Amino acid sequence: MGILEDKIALAKRILETDDSSLLQQVKDFFAVRETDFWDELPESVKEAIKKGQQEANEGLLTPHEEVMKKYQKYL
Repeated sequence: MGILEDKIALAKRILETDDSSLLQQVKDFFAVRETDFWDELPESVKEAIKKGQQEANEGLLTPHEEVMKKYQKYL
């Protein structure tokens, strides 16, 4: 069964059900799936990411190869 057939079959089952509990579960499932991971991150992590993006935009980062060369002796 292809994805279109799956969607149609699910839609039919949803339309035919009178089980409010099942309908709520479906709604809850989609609500969870629509949550953006960014909203779930702690503020400290968001700030660190924003700072890293700003530093990258300003060209303040050290290239990976340079860092690896410097610390290769410790690996």
